[in-house]
Amino acid sequence: MSKRVLILSSSPRKGGNSDVLCDQFAKGAMQSGNQVEKLFLGDYVIHPCTGCGACSEHGLPCPQKDDMPQILQKMLESDVLVMATPVYFYTMCAQMKTLIDRTCSRYTELVDKEFYLIATAAEEDPALLERTIDGFRGFLDCLDGAVEKGVLLAPGVWKKGEIGQTPAYMQAYTMGQNV
Repeated sequence: MSKRVLILSSSPRKGGNSDVLCDQFAKGAMQSGNQVEKLFLGDYVIHPCTGCGACSEHGLPCPQKDDMPQILQKMLESDVLVMATPVYFYTMCAQMKTLIDRTCSRYTELVDKEFYLIATAAEEDPALLERTIDGFRGFLDCLDGAVEKGVLLAPGVWKKGEIGQTPAYMQAYTMGQNV
């Protein structure tokens, strides 16, 4: 059965290591007959949550005027969400965290979704990426019926393009095939 897959690439570098893994995942998922859309978050304006309470206290839509409503709608319409981030200071980048925070207005509607995490880091030791995984899982813990389907860690990559010479390159493709 075909699934709707939404890939959220939060790398600030188009063609950066985590972004390349998104493309590999997409190829695999498409080859398996899924509908795939990738959003490069750098192409969108997403303001940080201001904590105004419009959504949480008053049940109103977020008053900010940016691209988040259209991204959130795509998230709601998807069966599978792939969240890809470079790791900065042992956790997800600001672009991904900002996106997660801005789901606040409709996070209770993000139900019964499958999730994948892709994380790249210059750090060689994959154990040092645990905080990134914890942040991802913390988000999933807030969503009803969220299912973690896979985590792909790609440590030891810093310069743009290095990912192509690592096992993660093919692992992302295979992970996509198995959606």
